[in-house]
Amino acid sequence: MNKVNNSGEAGRLDISRLDLNLFRVFDTIYRERNLTRAAGILCLSQSAVSHAIGRLRMQLGDPLFVREGQGVVPTPLADRLWPDIQDALALFRQAVHRSQVFEPARDITQVTLAMNDELEPGILPVLVRALRAAVPEVRVSSVRLDRASLRADLAAGRLDCAIDIAQPVSPDLCHALLLQDDFVVVSRVSRVLDTEAYLAAQHVTVSSRRTGRAVEDLGLARLGLERQVVMRCQHYEAACRIVAESDLLLTMPRRQAEAINTAVGNVVLELPVPLAGIELHLYWHRQREADPANQWLRERVVWMQG
Repeated sequence: MNKVNNSGEAGRLDISRLDLNLFRVFDTIYRERNLTRAAGILCLSQSAVSHAIGRLRMQLGDPLFVREGQGVVPTPLADRLWPDIQDALALFRQAVHRSQVFEPARDITQVTLAMNDELEPGILPVLVRALRAAVPEVRVSSVRLDRASLRADLAAGRLDCAIDIAQPVSPDLCHALLLQDDFVVVSRVSRVLDTEAYLAAQHVTVSSRRTGRAVEDLGLARLGLERQVVMRCQHYEAACRIVAESDLLLTMPRRQAEAINTAVGNVVLELPVPLAGIELHLYWHRQREADPANQWLRERVVWMQG
């Protein structure tokens, strides 16, 4: 049993061995000053309440309550403990309430999304406006997409969601179609563009990989076609600026073309080849499927792009 020290306060306790439910019993007895009434409020028998407060007395080394008339009165130690115990119980109730009632303005403080660099100009500004319209103080981070670590990053909570083209994924990753987009051609000047002229022209392509065909070249190959790629960039904005100063053509998704080329001054032309468009998907980890904050984020992103 812990002994009361010379100042009348309980000795040092091993908090890991302390039954926190006893403090609810303590709080109710303190407020009611009667064991019978406290038992009724707690839906316990009077003997169970007496046993509970007895355990707390032993752990704290103090009587806590002494009989007076038909009820009990707190000891000086109980008077000192009660305000902090009341505050602690209020925090527990608040935590439970928060787990049951989701409030975006309170519960959403930071959003971290992964996407390829070339997706940012067409997606991120609209996404930030939508999120901050709902939660003005939210901090939004867009980070580079690393497919090799995507599953681990989503599982660990380092990422809330990711946006990427349709990819095969493991069973513990969920995904939903975010948007479909078709390809267009970006040119410095307006021109008549048929399939023959498109294939005869020189092209700049965008890819985050060092080697290999871009998505549109794979699509052309499936049609038995091949274009002349003479330059490779990492970012669409750089490629658009190169087009603005040359006769090269750039094939890129329509949304990104419209977002970038208004400022650059290029012309957006229809693609003369029946090339399949691209699908962007939103990815998240299955263990976050029912998380209210993650659900809210997914709904906002899908609605924004809808």
